Amino acid sequence: MIDFSKSSLYSAFGENNVIDPAYFDKYNVKRGLRNPDGTGVMAGVTNICNVHGYVVNEGEKQPCEGELIFRGYNIRELIGRAVAEDRFGFEEIAYLLLTGKLPDSEELAGFTALIDDNRQLPEGFFEDMILKAPSKDIMNKLARATLALYSYDDNPEEITAEHEIDTAVSLIAKLPVIMASAYQVKRRYYYGESMFMHPLIKGQSTAENILSILRPDRKFTREEAKLLDLMLMLHAEHGGGNNSTFTCRVLTSSGTDPYSAYAGAIGSLKGFRHGGANHKVIEMHKCIKENVKNWDNEGEVADFLRKILRKEAGDRSGLIYGMGHAVYTLSDPREVILKDYARSMAEGTEFEKEYHLLETIERITPELFAEIKGDKKVMCANIDMYSGFVYSMLGIPEDLFTPLFAVSRMAGWCAHRFEEICTGKRIIRPAYKSVVKDKEYKALEER
Repeated sequence: MIDFSKSSLYSAFGENNVIDPAYFDKYNVKRGLRNPDGTGVMAGVTNICNVHGYVVNEGEKQPCEGELIFRGYNIRELIGRAVAEDRFGFEEIAYLLLTGKLPDSEELAGFTALIDDNRQLPEGFFEDMILKAPSKDIMNKLARATLALYSYDDNPEEITAEHEIDTAVSLIAKLPVIMASAYQVKRRYYYGESMFMHPLIKGQSTAENILSILRPDRKFTREEAKLLDLMLMLHAEHGGGNNSTFTCRVLTSSGTDPYSAYAGAIGSLKGFRHGGANHKVIEMHKCIKENVKNWDNEGEVADFLRKILRKEAGDRSGLIYGMGHAVYTLSDPREVILKDYARSMAEGTEFEKEYHLLETIERITPELFAEIKGDKKVMCANIDMYSGFVYSMLGIPEDLFTPLFAVSRMAGWCAHRFEEICTGKRIIRPAYKSVVKDKEYKALEER
């Protein structure tokens, strides 16, 4: 038997996969599909969402207050109306994204009931697909379970309006249940804790359903459910250019089935440069809280942030996670909305002190960034600055921060898949410039 060492395979990973950065400039390659000024390369048009964070005036990018528009409706108004009327809003936004119009009261009631009717997992699905194959990462399980649902579909390859809508509704309904079930199994297998598997309660909103099946005693306040509903609304959609949505559209353009397209989007969202960034924010916040003795002392907080920026503390990346965004400049509208709710919920509680610490980090980081990096670019906090904090106030474990993002974003992914099917009509295939040089082949015995 040949004793083959894998060391040559390992060393080749770095030796043969690094390309001289000079080539990118030489061939005018826009790395990450980004222009030199940070704007995205135009890759398509959409009727679904507008993520507005800057204006281009006479060829120059200029900062402006951020706006998020779903199908022509400002997210501030969509959320504001739901709050003013004391009702849950995620289902309305999901309907809006899928159909392109706001539902009337009868349509909303019918759609909400349809989601409710589709929550139950197929017979044996929990035992075969979740319980018997526990995952260390819930996002991994969401992707695998989404692919597994293909096997329970009588005609999974059918691309018709009826099948696409039915699949979308089914996944929007089932993903929260899969998420909660996967988390309970992880608790049992990896944490050695008790596993709670509650039956579904008919008539609950998506936010209520999530809290009900996650909590051992099933108890929650309406205020808590409304706050989680707010998070679902804020995360439901964010344009066609974000990595996971673009992934969904790329896969859809190939003609693949919906389960494959949505599983790919989940895999993208898991990445720490995308949806998984909330873990980096939480990790950084923990580091700051452990190393800054007096959270109320702005100077002490600033000194530690300087260490992070100098790569002397934290994960040594030199980044203040939760600050800055690819599109938003002066403000991230999602963060502005969430921050107000975080403040009101934290007031008078054990979380108030931490809220003020996050506020301090948000306020002083741009100035410190300019001081240490010499870069005075406009920088705002993004939604991840407060999202993990809000989830913590709701008693939601960190394991579920990104999965909750996926649960919400499924509505947006479905809308973009529909649009790609109906409008795209061409496989997405950008070009890569080859810089490899011709080599002379040598016979095996001469190598």
